[in-house]
Amino acid sequence: MNILNAIMNLVNDPIIDVKEYSDSRNRANSMGAALEEYIKDMFAGTITTTDTKERMKRFSEVFSYSGNQNNPPDFMIKNGDAVEVKKIEGMGSSLALNSSYPKYKIFADSPMLTQACKTAEEWEEKDIIYAVGVLPKNNRLRQLTLVYGVDYAAKEEIYTRIKDSIKNGVNEIPGIELTETRELGRVNRVDPLGITYLRIRGMWGIDNPLKVYDYIYEPNLDKEFNFMAIVNINKYNTLKNKDKFENFIKDRTDITMESVEIKDPNNPVKLVEAKLIKYSL
Repeated sequence: MNILNAIMNLVNDPIIDVKEYSDSRNRANSMGAALEEYIKDMFAGTITTTDTKERMKRFSEVFSYSGNQNNPPDFMIKNGDAVEVKKIEGMGSSLALNSSYPKYKIFADSPMLTQACKTAEEWEEKDIIYAVGVLPKNNRLRQLTLVYGVDYAAKEEIYTRIKDSIKNGVNEIPGIELTETRELGRVNRVDPLGITYLRIRGMWGIDNPLKVYDYIYEPNLDKEFNFMAIVNINKYNTLKNKDKFENFIKDRTDITMESVEIKDPNNPVKLVEAKLIKYSL
């Protein structure tokens, strides 16, 4: 299973009312969790599956790992990509990444991953897909975007350089007591009694793909729902079902695919050939 399977499943069974979808299957309480379950169903081909045991069995066949908001990624496809789901409320909203900087790929030796994720299958690195859903307070999905980290985020050293510079700067402040931490820093014994401490955390954020790719894509606001995916040409050519996908969209008017050029996240003057897939209803 891959991104093209997910898109075909979405087009065959589009879901806009995420709350109704979730409630009818008793799957999640929060809308962020409900969106994640829907994205999983897209990739697993279980959008119309109502039997819990059947769905669980299919998930075990398709996915090697499922995490949560504190243990990214949200899920990994066996011998395939990782997926991170993000919910925002408005078309112009940014993505809150909290203490985790953007990922262009994920690596099995990363200290940010759980042991369960690292050993879920035999792997060293995976492409990561950011699935960004615009889900306003009315719980109706307005926009869904799928974009690969390699086309969206810079390489890891860009972010770690800034993080390490800040952390080293904190460590050089004289007259404070520090504790080793995975955060930017922790200062102990701030007050005379020595009972107060200060945690210094990074709170990362990134512009949402609608803003990042506004030079090639604009949602049709007259439509109830819009979908957009960007797949760089190197990745697209590795997808074994691309012929099936091209045949799937050939005679449809609601979904299109075109060749575009996008900015390289590591060098914006360098353009990368990609496929832009659009769908609306």
